[in-house]
This record gives sequence, structure tokens and C-alpha cells, in this order.
Amino acid sequence: MSTFETKEIVERVILLGVDLGDDTNESMKELAELVDTAGAVVLECIIQSREKIHPGTYLGKGKIEEVRDRITELEATGVVCDDELTPAQLRNLEDLLNTKVMDRTMVILDIFAKRASTSEGKIQVELAQLKFSAARLVGLRSSLSRLGGGIGTRGPGEKKLEMDRRLINDRISQLKSELKKVESHRELIRKSRDENFAFNVAIVGYTNAGKSTLLNKLTDANILAEDKLFVTLDPTTRKLKLDSGQEILVTDTVGFIRKLPHHLIEAFKSTLEEAKYANLLIHMVDASNEEASSQMLVVYETLRSLDVVDKDIITVFNKTDLTDKDKEFPRDFHADKILRMSAKTGEGIEDLKKTIENILQNQRVYLEHVFSYKEAGKIAFIRKYGEIKSEEYIDEGISIKAYIPAEIFGKVMEQ
Repeated sequence: MSTFETKEIVERVILLGVDLGDDTNESMKELAELVDTAGAVVLECIIQSREKIHPGTYLGKGKIEEVRDRITELEATGVVCDDELTPAQLRNLEDLLNTKVMDRTMVILDIFAKRASTSEGKIQVELAQLKFSAARLVGLRSSLSRLGGGIGTRGPGEKKLEMDRRLINDRISQLKSELKKVESHRELIRKSRDENFAFNVAIVGYTNAGKSTLLNKLTDANILAEDKLFVTLDPTTRKLKLDSGQEILVTDTVGFIRKLPHHLIEAFKSTLEEAKYANLLIHMVDASNEEASSQMLVVYETLRSLDVVDKDIITVFNKTDLTDKDKEFPRDFHADKILRMSAKTGEGIEDLKKTIENILQNQRVYLEHVFSYKEAGKIAFIRKYGEIKSEEYIDEGISIKAYIPAEIFGKVMEQ
């Protein structure tokens, strides 16, 4: 009986970018990290300075000839472009380079396919992949027939390329229907939180800023936290008991990245919107990253695109254990409070908890009232959803001083 040895193809790729006078070098470094996370080896990085991206071939004619020579010399199995290619650009580049051509979006989708673990995550990833491929079905067919396996073929990739456009659209409709059911379930959970007047904190930030590490440190969530891009896809919510005795909910969210594909933003909208319904945002920033300032900008732009506005924000400059103590961090005019921290070592955790408590208190109303002994049940209600500062039993009843959510003030005071 013969046996077959199977192993995943390790792609050897050249990165291609167009410098339009912006942060191209940092974007290319990030692309290299993405490609590494997807399991490929980066052989070289080639950048062409241009006034604008070539509409037909991404790069100019001379640079394409240079790339073609390097593919042969380095024995590369493909190239990865730093921008999302149009179907025409993808097809033309493949014809001119005679190799597999990928773009940043394909790599990110591939990583998401590898990371998705829950049914919701898998649905969202497949939906994003199918929407992406529907727009460039012809280009992808020729691309993947040339090489079996590798980036762009993970998860539903193998089957989606055998479908025609009609079947892809049918599958998209089916996935949208499944996603609506999941979103309805998520909406019920949110409604339940609102009815219980739960205070919600969402941890947001650039990918690999330390969000999952923070949630683990705060709540013993025990979720996977690695020094890699997009380790966490599915939002995780855990309870945190503050020193005052109040319980709040803390949610870890999907990390942001520059040039995040719009297909992903659309597919993951229900997941990303955890930030929209939060009472407070903790914005995690990797203080050890030289591009922390531009990464912060990407986070705020993404939040705006999701209509996440007018939120109290604590900006946490994380990974201070990897930086000089005297290092000056970028200014953040969006933040209500700025803290330094190392979520890994736990330094600054107590300061963060106190800050959360202060903001929580500021978002609540002060109540000073004497309740009759017949109304003792209201005291339990206040204790559950608010913070009692003093409780005194006098002849007239129970004298209470407390901070409570504005939503329950009327219920507590009604006769």
C-alpha cells in the first residue's frame, strides 16, 4: 500500500509597492508581517515611486521587467502587491510576470480564514472572500490554476473558484441569511445587557497592540494572545469586578490595520460594532512601535467609518516594558485620559481600573435619599446596578448616598 506525504506549500514571494509620497515604507513592513503571518517567505521588497498607480499594470513597464528578472533569479513562486488590485491589473500582471499575483486584501483574507474559529467568524470570512472573488472571478481562475495551495486558497477558497458568478451570488445570499440570524442573537445579548444596565467597556486598537493580553490580565479570560497580527477575530466579553464591588463587562475586539479591506469591514460589521454600543473605549496603542502615531490615526478613522463617535476614551500606551522610560508618546486629543502600561507585566493595571471607575462614576447620577423600610427592595436594586457610598438606618428609614445609572433613576424614585 503506497503512502502519500502531504505538506503545505511554502510560498516564496516578492513584495511590490508604489510610493505615492506617503508612508509606503511602513506599509511595506506591515505587508511583510502579514505575508509572514500567512505562512509565506519574503524574498525581496521592490518599490516604484510614481505620481499615481498604473491603472492597467499597477507598476510601470520598466519596473515590471525588473520584477520579472528578479522572479527568475530568486526562484519566487509569486508576488504580493501592497494595494488592492483591480481585476484588470491582476490579469495583466499575471500575463506579464507569468507567476501567481496576490494583493494585500488576499493576504488579509487568508489570515482571517486561518484564524476564524467560531461559526460566526467562519461565515464572516467566507462572505468577505466570496464578495472579493465575485468582482475578479476571471483573474482568480487563472491565478490559482497555476499553483495549488498557498495564500488565497485557504478555507472556502478551493470551492469558490469552481463556481460561476451566479452560484457565488447564491452562496453570498445564503451566508447573509445565516449572518442575520447570528446578528439577531448578538442583538438579543446587547438588549439583555441594556436591560440589566450593564456598563460596557470595549478594547479597541491597531492589530497586535496588546488588546487580548489586557483582557486576560483584567479578567483571567485565558484567550490566545500572541505577538502576531490578527490573533483574535471573535469578540470575547468577560466580567470585571472593580474595587468598589461593581461588575462591568469588558470586550476584546478585532484589531484594525491600514488599508483594511472594505469587504471585511462590511462582513465583520456586527463584530466591530461592539465598540459602537460600549459606554467606554480603551484604545490600546503599541508604544514600542515607531509608527504608533499613524496607527492611532488608522484606529480613529476606522471608528469614524463605523459611526463610533462621542465616546469616553482611555488611551493606553502599552508595551512600556519595551520602551525607554523617558520616551515621549504621541498626543491624543481624542482621549479623556492617557495612561502608560505594560499589560504583559501588569504594570499600570491598577491605574487603569481606577480610571475606569472614575469615568463610570462620572457617567452616573448622584442619589441622596431616605427610603422607607417598605422600599428595602430598592436598596438591593441600587446595590446591583449602582455604587452605594453610604447606607444608614435611621428612624425614618434607610438613608442612601449612591451613584446610579441615569436610566434607573426614575424607577428608583417612583412611588
